Amino acid sequence: MTGLVFTHAITRVLGSIGSGWFAVTEFLGSLWWLLMDAMVWLHRAVILRKVRLGSSALVTQMVRVGVRSIAIVALVSGCIGFILALQTAPSLQQFGQVDKVANLVGVAVFRELGPLIAAVVLTGFAGASIAAEIGTMVVNEEIEALEAMALNPVRFLVVPRLIATAISLLLLTIIGDLCAVFAGAFVGVVFLDIPYEVYKHNTLTQLQVSDFGTGLLKASVFGLVLGLIACRNGLRVSGGAAGVGKATTDTVVQTIVTVIFLDLFFTALFFAIGWT
Repeated sequence: MTGLVFTHAITRVLGSIGSGWFAVTEFLGSLWWLLMDAMVWLHRAVILRKVRLGSSALVTQMVRVGVRSIAIVALVSGCIGFILALQTAPSLQQFGQVDKVANLVGVAVFRELGPLIAAVVLTGFAGASIAAEIGTMVVNEEIEALEAMALNPVRFLVVPRLIATAISLLLLTIIGDLCAVFAGAFVGVVFLDIPYEVYKHNTLTQLQVSDFGTGLLKASVFGLVLGLIACRNGLRVSGGAAGVGKATTDTVVQTIVTVIFLDLFFTALFFAIGWT
C-alpha cells in the first residue's frame, strides 16, 4: 500500500514537471513564431518596399506607449536614485568614502536598474493595455473582420506595437537613467555634503561606454519581449470579458518574469565576455 501511494506521488510530481515544461516550451515557441511573422512583414515593408506599415499607426502607438509613460518612469527612476544614494551612504561613510556614492549609483542605474525599472513600469502601464485592447478586438470579432478583408492582423496590429515598445523602452531607459543619476546627485550634494564637482567627476570617471551600451541593449530586448508577450496573449483571448482579464494578468506576470530572466542571462553573458 505504501509503495502504491509513493508511486502515485511520483507520478503526480513527474506529471506536474512535464506539464510545466510543456507550458514553457509552448510559450517560448509561440513568441518565436510571432516574432518571425512580424520580422517577415517588417522585411517586406522596409527592405522590399512591397507593403506599407502605416506611419500613423506607429506614431499613435509611440505616443500611447512611450510619451504617456515618461512621467511615471521619471518619477520611479528618480525615487530609485534617492534610495540608492541614501542606502549606500552609511556603509561608505564607515570607510571615509562617501563620495563613492556617485560611482555606485551610476553603475547600478545604467547597467541594471535603469532598463529593468523602465521595463517593469512599462509592463504595467502599456503592456497590459495592449493585451486588453487586442483581446477586446478578438472578443468583438474585429480580428476575423480584418482577415475577411484580407488584412493580416500581425501586419496591422502586432508590428506597430513591437516597434513602439522597443523604441519607447529604449528612450524611456535613457530618461530614467538621467533622472536616477540626478536624484542621486541631489542627495549627495544636499544631504551628504559631497561637492557637486566631485560627484560629477566620480560619475563620469566610473561610467564607461560598455555601461551605456549594455543597458540600452537590454532595454531594446526588454521592449521587444514586452510587445511580443502582450500581443501574443491578446491574440489568444477566448471566453469573453473573463478571457481579456486573464490575458491582461498573464501579460504582466509573464513579462516581469521573462524580463528578470533575460536580465540575469545578459548580466552573466556580459560578465563572461568581460563587459563589466
